[in-house]
Amino acid sequence: MNCRAGCGACCIAPSISSPIPGLPNGKPAGERCLHLSVDNLCALFGSPERPPVCSAFAADADVCGDSRDEAIRLLGWLEQATVTGVGAAIQ
Repeated sequence: MNCRAGCGACCIAPSISSPIPGLPNGKPAGERCLHLSVDNLCALFGSPERPPVCSAFAADADVCGDSRDEAIRLLGWLEQATVTGVGAAIQ
């Protein structure tokens, strides 16, 4: 699956614990990355400054769903499941 242009859910819903330019401690879940444009495009895309965790993210229907709203919901749920350990109980 290719990313939906202008989605940006992966730059909002999950936390990023690795340093990002301008965010040495990463970013908390649910907050927009400061490099996400008003058009929901990554300003660091293709840049060597882009964190490896961001570059490694692969859009997939399981985490991106059928729409931006669904992606926000699914990625937010996965974030909470990994923080609280719910994911381990579900498997």
